[in-house]
Parts: sequence; structure tokens; C-alpha cells
Amino acid sequence: MLRFFKSSLPIHLLALLVLVLALRLPLLWLGLPVTAAELRALLVGERLHGGAIPYRDLYDGTAPLAAAAFAVLDAVVARPVWLYRVGALLLLLIQALRLNLVFNRYDVHPERGYLAALTYLLVGSVSTELDALSPLLLGHTFIVFSLSALLPTSREGYDNRRLFRAGFLIGLGALCYLPLSLFVIVGLFAVVIFAANSFRSSLLLLCGFFFPYALVATFFFYTGAMPGFVQFHLLPGLTDLIASGLPAGLRLRLLVVPVVVLALALLRSLGTSLGLVFQIKFRQMMLVWLLVAIATAAVERGTAPGVLVLLLPPLAYFGLFLWQRYEHMWMLELLLLLVLNAAVVLRFRAHIPRLEALLRMPAESRFGLEPDPRYAAVRGQTLLILGADDRAYFHNHPATPYLDWALSQVDFGHLNEYAAVVRIAQKMGPLPPAYLLDQTRQVPRLKQLLPALFGPYQPTGLPGLYRRRAGQ
Repeated sequence: MLRFFKSSLPIHLLALLVLVLALRLPLLWLGLPVTAAELRALLVGERLHGGAIPYRDLYDGTAPLAAAAFAVLDAVVARPVWLYRVGALLLLLIQALRLNLVFNRYDVHPERGYLAALTYLLVGSVSTELDALSPLLLGHTFIVFSLSALLPTSREGYDNRRLFRAGFLIGLGALCYLPLSLFVIVGLFAVVIFAANSFRSSLLLLCGFFFPYALVATFFFYTGAMPGFVQFHLLPGLTDLIASGLPAGLRLRLLVVPVVVLALALLRSLGTSLGLVFQIKFRQMMLVWLLVAIATAAVERGTAPGVLVLLLPPLAYFGLFLWQRYEHMWMLELLLLLVLNAAVVLRFRAHIPRLEALLRMPAESRFGLEPDPRYAAVRGQTLLILGADDRAYFHNHPATPYLDWALSQVDFGHLNEYAAVVRIAQKMGPLPPAYLLDQTRQVPRLKQLLPALFGPYQPTGLPGLYRRRAGQ
């Protein structure tokens, strides 16, 4: 298998695509439950498609470019879960093939072929988290595309556009997932080891990075969303993103295969001498890339949806050293087969009898969201949830800006302040939602403070659910 994928013929690319689709499509066909992050993305896309302005008409910290992408998908199909899954698969394929193309084009390793893409896609299939579209997966695509623009040219005039483009792409990635802004460190390190004029080149990179932020800030300034952009996204963006919902123990066990392969690849690469100075510098840059990827994952304590994708580029690069020629090639062939089998077993363990119990690893699908059966009769209604449990939105529509309950505490957490009560009255708008789901027992207090707005809501007999009387 190694010898086959060391060739760069188109037929071998086709074989790679067939292998990856055979590995990933069955679970997509069988169906995966919606995750908490996916439900939030669906709701954000629905609200923005309906005309809401992020951070002004929506209390949510989703990065602006990711939110815009979710709105575009919702414009194609309402609640497009299947489109999210297809998009995630396409993005992972694009990242792998783009990275493989850069490695081959710039001769970062003496051997060519599709081994980098094969490693990227095999290890990326270990967990089903990368089957779901996430802001991190969206943003990481821009980071991968920035790599070629960071590679060296000796003429400063030619570096100008390349370095500005590299910074611009990193900025777009950060606009999808804010912690990806740390990859500016990789860009600055590349400037130091490659560029002729480090100071000027660093400024070009930083100008490119801040340019998309300047455009977004200008838009939010003129739409009155700038304070919310700072308050709901920039300030809590590095510490308060929605988690994947997977237990820490399960996440660590899923990372065993990627970490073992990465460790073996690093050991092999550090013991390999490279002939070209460029190849040596590129290896140094990828070591920095790995450290920045680990730091980006650590920002959210490894709980961000799709965090595995951060390890895939350095793993694909250092994997080239792992799969290079060796006197006992059969051992490498066996190792590759073990990685392939591990991906199959971990990915399909929920559909193999007693395998979950044997591995002591519950499938990720067991931690997906399901609609709350207590409110199954409420469907297609406008709803406001006063609490952190969003499951009632599965079959209903959010009708107010209060989507993220933690961020909504700037109003509902200060009901003893007149300004907060006024903001609630304004944000509820002229058409209040048909139903309220009170998970925090605040409706009695709200009826006292805003009787004209909350007085018409009456209990329905279901726990915490209130219905607004018709005509009021």
C-alpha cells in the first residue's frame, strides 16, 4: 500500500478518494445525531437568514464568518443537517489534498505521492467529530491555504503580496474561530527564517491579518453591532465557546491513535538528515505549527468541536518521515494497516456488537442531542428558552436575540437594574414568542417587572412551559 500511494499518478488519487469515501460515507448514510454545536449553528444560521444582525439582534458568540456561512447554508435548505455533513467531508478532503499539493510542489520532503493526504484522511476518520461542520473546521481550511503563501521567496517585491495574502487568510480563519489567530505566530516565525527583510515582512503579514477584521468592524460599526461584537465575541471568544459534549476521558482515548502515530513520526523525522536548507527550515516551521496547534486546542481545554483537525497538518508532514524507505518495509506496511484498522474499528464501534464494551469506549453518537420528549407536542412555534438546555429548539424557532443563555445574563442576570429590564422589553420586540420555556423560574419575576409583556403568558401544564394568550 505504501508503494502504491508514493506515486503521484491521477489513478492513485482516485484510489485514495474511493478509500476515504468507503470509510466515511456509511456512517453518514446511517445517520449521526445532531450535536449541541450543530444545533447552535443551525439556530444561528436560521436567525441570520431571517434578517438578524450578529451581536445586535442575536446574543451569541459564534465568529462572524462562520455565522455567515451557516446563514448561507440555511438559505439553501432550512435546517440543513445533511448539508453540514457533506460540507464537513468536502472541507476535510480539500484540506488534505491542498496540503499534499503544497508538499509535493515545494519539495518539502525528498519523496512525493499521496501519503500525506492518506495520513491526513485516515487519522481524521478516527473520530466522527470531523463529520460535523464546525467553526474550527471552517477556519482551519483558511489556515491550510495560508501555508503556501508563507513559503520563501528571496525578492522582497514578490514577498509583498504573498505575505499579505498569508496574513489575510489567517485573519479569515480567525473570523471563523477566534483561537486560530494564534497561527499568526507560525507566520511570524516563517518570516524570520525565510524573508529577506524580517521587520517589513512582519508588518505586511500583520496588515494582512488585521485587514479582514477592519472590514468586519466597519460593517458592525455602521449597523450598530460593534459593542456586541466586542462584548459577545472578542472578550469571551477565547474562553467561552460551545463545547462538543464529549467526556474528557473519551476524548483522550480517541486521541491515542493520532498521538502514537505523531510520536513515531517525530522520532523518525528527528533522526533523518535533510540535504536542502529549505527542507530543514520547513521542518522547523512545522514544529512551531505543531506547538501552536497544541496551544490552540488548549485554549478550550481540548473541548472545541473538531479539535482533532488541528493535529492533522503536522501529523501529515511528519508522517512523510515515518513512511519513508526503511530496510524492513514490511513493518511500515503493517503499521499503516494497523492505523487503517484502528480507524475502522473506532469509527464503526457503535455498529459492531460488543465492541464498545470490549474497548470501554462509548460511541460519540451516544452523546448527541435528542428532542426533549416532554415538549414533543410543541412544533413549529416561536419560542424563547430561559435556560441553557436548547433541545426544545429542535422543532421550534427562536424568536428573540436571547439564544446563548450565558451571554443573555447581561440582561436576565441583572433584573434589579432598570437598564436591563428596558433592554429585555426592547429585545422581545413587537411580536413576542408564542411560548416561553422557563428553566430558571424567572417568569414570576418578569411578570412583576414587565406585566404588559409577560402577563399574557399562562402555564400549559408542562414543566416550565408557558403559552401566550391569543390576541395579547
